[in-house]
Amino acid sequence: MKKKFLGCKAVFQALTSLALVFSIGVQAADLAEIEKRGALKIATEDDYAPFNFITDGKPDGFHKDVLAELKAYTSKFKLEQSILPWTGLLASVSAGQYDVAITGALVTDDRLKVFDFVAPVASAQHYYVKRAGDDSIKSVADLNGKTMGVQAGSALLARLPELEAMLAKTGGKLGEVVEYQSYPEAYADLANGRLDYVINAVISVNDLVKARPGVFEKGQAVSGNGFVAWPVPKNNPELVKFLNGFVKHLKDTGKLKALQMKWFGESFDSLPDEAITSAEQFHKLAGLK
Repeated sequence: MKKKFLGCKAVFQALTSLALVFSIGVQAADLAEIEKRGALKIATEDDYAPFNFITDGKPDGFHKDVLAELKAYTSKFKLEQSILPWTGLLASVSAGQYDVAITGALVTDDRLKVFDFVAPVASAQHYYVKRAGDDSIKSVADLNGKTMGVQAGSALLARLPELEAMLAKTGGKLGEVVEYQSYPEAYADLANGRLDYVINAVISVNDLVKARPGVFEKGQAVSGNGFVAWPVPKNNPELVKFLNGFVKHLKDTGKLKALQMKWFGESFDSLPDEAITSAEQFHKLAGLK
């Protein structure tokens, strides 16, 4: 597998990873302290549609609606939302500046060293996307040797061995992997023929194809289960329990399904009900070996 790097996102990701590692052991606020303080400090981002984005200068998206539900769910504290760029957002949460990141974060082994994740609110299974009408790719087997694009530092990179295994079963192999500073750049190169396909999480792929149906086409899954969930710094079990209860409330009232349909175009009815707190547990839930 050959890799080619475009842009400087990998450098920022490396710095963020170092910040996460060195912040282990920093004690963030658990629920009792949050209630005493009277505010839950929430970090979100502004450029990851359909989870979080800005419309007319105001927060919009799936998590805007979720935060409205959370505000109605609790009277014990107010919500203090800070909108941050993705670069450094998780490091800021792990350092205790914020209590939780309510954004489209993917559960990964590395992140589980620093965070516990609330019960997932969406799937992050990985799919390939191709140019609309490209008949040279009709299934995963047709990805053999073709050039693939992905965002540098993406959590999806850790799951590429699953695609390699799928290809190996049909006698194929992974081709060149081109890493981009951002997904819009990767999609531009896919549209103009510099790439054969791009890998991204299912919700992002659905959003892309919905917006540009004559340009891009969704392919098949190239990984097992993946999860979008909210990270809370380790050693805050009561806050995780509280937020897990909130997610259960959204499920039990049908509100989570309604919001998934509104923002993602599909619902995810088989998501785990439990918080994810270890790599071993994550692997079991995701079907990883």
